Amino acid sequence: MARGIEGNEISSQRKKSATPSTQKATGKQQSIAGFFQKKATPAPNAVTPAKRLSEANDTKDASLLSVEATPVPPNGVLASSSPRTAPGPSQQSSDGGRNKENETPGTSYSSPSRKAKKQVNYADSDAEDDEDEVFKPLSGNGRAAKRRRISVKDESDDEFGFDAATQAALESDDVLNGFQQASRPSLTKGRTQAYGQRPTDVANFVVPDELSENEEPVKSKKRSSASASASASSSRKQSVKPPSPPRDDSEEIPTTSTAQQWKFDPDAPPPTEPRQQPKSSKKPEPSGPAKKQKAHVTDPDQRYPWLAQILDADRNAPDHPDYDPRSIFIPPLAWSKFSPFEKQYWEIKQKFWDTIVFFKKGKFYELYENDATIGHQLFDLKLTDRVNMRMVGVPEASLDHWANQFVAKGYKIARVDQMESALAKDMRERGDKSSKKEEKVIRRELASVLTAGTLVDGGMLQDDMATYCAAIKETEVDGRPAFGIGFVDTATAQFHLAEFVDDADMTRFETFVAQTRPGELLIEKGCMSTKALRTLKNNTPPTTIWNYLKPDKEFLTAEKTRMKIDGEGYFDKPVGDSIDSWPPVLREAKEKALVFSALGALVTYLSMLKIERDLITCGNFAWYDPIRKASTLVLDGQSLINLEIFANTFDGSTDGTLFSMLNRCITPFGKRMLRQWVCHPLADPRKINQRLDAVDALNADDVVMDRFTASLSRLPDLERLISRVHAGRCKPQDFVRVLEGFEQIEYTMSMLGSFGKGEGVLGQLITAMPDLAGALHHWRDAFDRNKARDEGLFIPQPGVEEDFDESQERIDIVERSLQKLLKKAREDLGSSAIKFTDNGKEIYQLEIPIKVKGTIPKSWKQMSATKQCKRWYSPELEALVQDLKEAQETHGQVVKAMAGRLFAQFDEQYAVWLAAVKIVAQLDCLISLAKASTALGSPSCRPDFIEDDTARSVLEFETLRHPCIETTTNFIPNDIALGGSDPSITLLTGANAAGKSTVLRMTCIAVILAQIGCYVPADSARLTPVDRIMSRLGAQDNIFAGQSTFMVELSETKKILAEATPRSLVILDELGRGTSSYDGVAVAQAVLHHIATHIGALGYFATHYHSLAAEFQSHPEIAPKRMAVRVEHDVRDVTFLYKLEEGVAEGSYGMHCAAMCGIPDRVIERAEQAAKSWEHTGRIRESVEKAQQGGWMPLGLLSDVAAMLKDGEQEEGEEKGVSERGLEVLRRAVAAL
Repeated sequence: MARGIEGNEISSQRKKSATPSTQKATGKQQSIAGFFQKKATPAPNAVTPAKRLSEANDTKDASLLSVEATPVPPNGVLASSSPRTAPGPSQQSSDGGRNKENETPGTSYSSPSRKAKKQVNYADSDAEDDEDEVFKPLSGNGRAAKRRRISVKDESDDEFGFDAATQAALESDDVLNGFQQASRPSLTKGRTQAYGQRPTDVANFVVPDELSENEEPVKSKKRSSASASASASSSRKQSVKPPSPPRDDSEEIPTTSTAQQWKFDPDAPPPTEPRQQPKSSKKPEPSGPAKKQKAHVTDPDQRYPWLAQILDADRNAPDHPDYDPRSIFIPPLAWSKFSPFEKQYWEIKQKFWDTIVFFKKGKFYELYENDATIGHQLFDLKLTDRVNMRMVGVPEASLDHWANQFVAKGYKIARVDQMESALAKDMRERGDKSSKKEEKVIRRELASVLTAGTLVDGGMLQDDMATYCAAIKETEVDGRPAFGIGFVDTATAQFHLAEFVDDADMTRFETFVAQTRPGELLIEKGCMSTKALRTLKNNTPPTTIWNYLKPDKEFLTAEKTRMKIDGEGYFDKPVGDSIDSWPPVLREAKEKALVFSALGALVTYLSMLKIERDLITCGNFAWYDPIRKASTLVLDGQSLINLEIFANTFDGSTDGTLFSMLNRCITPFGKRMLRQWVCHPLADPRKINQRLDAVDALNADDVVMDRFTASLSRLPDLERLISRVHAGRCKPQDFVRVLEGFEQIEYTMSMLGSFGKGEGVLGQLITAMPDLAGALHHWRDAFDRNKARDEGLFIPQPGVEEDFDESQERIDIVERSLQKLLKKAREDLGSSAIKFTDNGKEIYQLEIPIKVKGTIPKSWKQMSATKQCKRWYSPELEALVQDLKEAQETHGQVVKAMAGRLFAQFDEQYAVWLAAVKIVAQLDCLISLAKASTALGSPSCRPDFIEDDTARSVLEFETLRHPCIETTTNFIPNDIALGGSDPSITLLTGANAAGKSTVLRMTCIAVILAQIGCYVPADSARLTPVDRIMSRLGAQDNIFAGQSTFMVELSETKKILAEATPRSLVILDELGRGTSSYDGVAVAQAVLHHIATHIGALGYFATHYHSLAAEFQSHPEIAPKRMAVRVEHDVRDVTFLYKLEEGVAEGSYGMHCAAMCGIPDRVIERAEQAAKSWEHTGRIRESVEKAQQGGWMPLGLLSDVAAMLKDGEQEEGEEKGVSERGLEVLRRAVAAL
């Protein structure tokens, strides 16, 4: 069936004939097929098609008009004679004279009720250009006519459009009658036959019945205005809708579209035959200017030619080496063509071309042009127009959500806010009559720029961990790389500064990157070495944002940085030199050129983001040393990765990592501090034992843990929030949370005061807690907390804020006047039912019920109406409402200023709040270590540290387990013995997959646990503090750095040989396997000898080169051990026992492992034959064993003897060949021979 106009359905398939009255009305109608039959060309006639149509409508066809002017039933719902379906062609053509002023694109062909809200498309909410013609209403009922609108839009240029002759014929009465006939229920069959004869080139003339609501029918061209007026006048005559024809239950309703039943008529002319166009006296329509295309269907460069060839602000093309993607050049001539709104937008966007700009417009944030395209493509946001620009928009309330979505995709976000409301703009313009047109747009300014590395709003931060933005300055000092680094956690306003001269392998720099993993980088363009860039790319997440700043202009020199900080007055005080007011760390850094230049880049970038003053004025500056040799256990970047401290090597997540096992903190700032503790374990045995004492005390009496956890488990992130208060950008609800959080801390610490009065770490922390009770006393009744929490409003107590009280009094006076006016209106009109009603922005409308008999004064203005009432504004009321709006606007500014004063007053004690947060964070970390120690299960023990600095290094663990592997998996423990009375190096051999790497990692993790201050999963633990853990694990290349597998191995080994000390723990796993057996054995043998003989570090050397065991059989500092296995040679099966035992493995059992992996037997058998013939290392072992029967001496000892003999010939200043420790080891080795 077809859908009638205004939702009146017209039956499309009926078997029974129509009523007699209907037949009479259609007796002389011509079928639509008749129009398409070939016939003689009629003689020219002076009568225009519009006139014929008017006459036909007046005399012949009243039933068609009944469809257009159907009266609405009292209940407001249009009657329907059949189920809804898509519109047919007859309804499309009959819309010629409709009032289209309020037509909305995309209006569906539904049957809306009279009261139904019209469907509002966001795209049209601000439409400024409507080029549709406006006609008179179709009926006398203006409200009903307003609701009758059908969207018919066609933007296609396909071959099925109507030519002029066809259009003229369509407007004739014959074709119109044919349309009506096609709509009749009684002529369904005839209509099907007639439609079957349509030519191909007007196929779109018919709309199929199954047309979905989202599809739009082909737009018919407008009729002449004469036809429109004739149709309108005829519609007034028709007042009764004909009854729907009766239908028996036996009638068959087709389930498929009638379009599938249309048949080909061989008598119809073929599609290629041109139709004879009927001659018409209608004058051709004047060809006016083409209708302007909508902005969202054209590319931006078609509307703005300068977007076709993009240049930056300095007119550099994208392929130019100095091209700046952050800016765009707009020709001066283009500015004169911009509307005031466009000019306002492009003034901001030209400086943030690579940033998504959210532009505030009323209750929405809108994206324009290229930004709109990105929003549409990524998130399917509705694409539409704003003036001459394509646009998408999001509601103001969901800005955080959408900003997060864009930031997660790696985009920068700029937020442009309205600096005034529309009312404030009117008030400003009234006061300044000289303002130009350009100034009469609402003032907007860049409020902030959001990037993944500089988020400050707690609602947008997705993680409790710190995210850093780092500026890096590199130069060269005496042939070695030197770095100056400044980085900041913008959420807490904590700045860190570092300057150091690195080694050739950039060990410190790599460690810094691995420890902090910056979310955003500021690089001096063209001034950083390739090696440093590769180090950054290899150790930062793929989501890291890279910013290349121009030297000197954006990446400031040290002198310009000092001038900028001084000139901006970040630390200004009323008296004295401004530099004296700088934080102590900043005063020290002022003399260091590299780090101060990096700080200058950071300040410049943060100022572009509009957040630098909020952060710098906090004064949180601290020195940062990635490798603190004096006081901490050094974990370099490679060890953090190899030992899976923060991220596993499987998928990069935190599952199974040491940090996830230790992290049981309940506060966000506690978690961040614990990460620093793990990055820098202690090396001072006295401090380590103090932490272990605190852990013992907490586990012995769980009152502190229970009270602390119960009281502070829901504490907000106070460290971040107090920085927001300092910036003056804190919501009232969050400010209440801050106050309540510190009150909770004060209450909890007062309960714990009786616990910690001793000398331990717990007692020191509890005693060091500042006096929060005194600091919080003023805030207990400073404002109404319930109002702030529930409504987001600061309402001070009366008498506290004078300007607030005055502003509130003005509002109260106006409201009392309004109540008096209401009382007077009730008396004058004699009804107590009269009341005030708000309707959108029009507030305080006087609502008067219809039944009120009183006379409304002529000076009153009707604002709106319903069936039950009308709403009015009197002149007095309108003036009062305007006064109220202005008073409320002024009051809003007063409240905003008062909030700023409250924040400033709270920030005066910033040091007190920050000190309290730090103490709570340390307590949280200690409790986390206590919980982790308990969670280790059994066995676990407190490690025993040897405090004698002169003692020989020792590392002893009994029945040690890996702490990050669950004990339910029946993990097999092992005894670890390095140093002391045992050799310092263990030469570990064993089969593939026998557990060698697990033993190596387990030992390192146990040392880190012990020196953080946690228990160890062993029966006993005894060790000297380790100053550095150095690892060389696995086989991997570094394609980005252009390094092969063997190159990576040797680079890491070189660091170990250069940095290791007798107090270090060294882990070497399968060194030399990245090259040939000859070279690999040689490198492994030389390195092992040097570490064991000359360095004296503790460690493991895992290898498959079994000849090394024979080579170092008599070495006093090397002990051979193996991983136990059970081998069944006949079936090539190996059972791994995962137990560490004395001795050398018989082999690696590679063929057995291959069989267990499913390698075909033929391949394995051939491999065994080759191995017996060509195995080089096996033959070396045999030759060494034979040589030992004669006067054999290991090559390492021979080289030491040669170096010792050469010492007498060396010149002054040359390095000695053999150290004193090396001589002692050499003597013992010779004695063992």
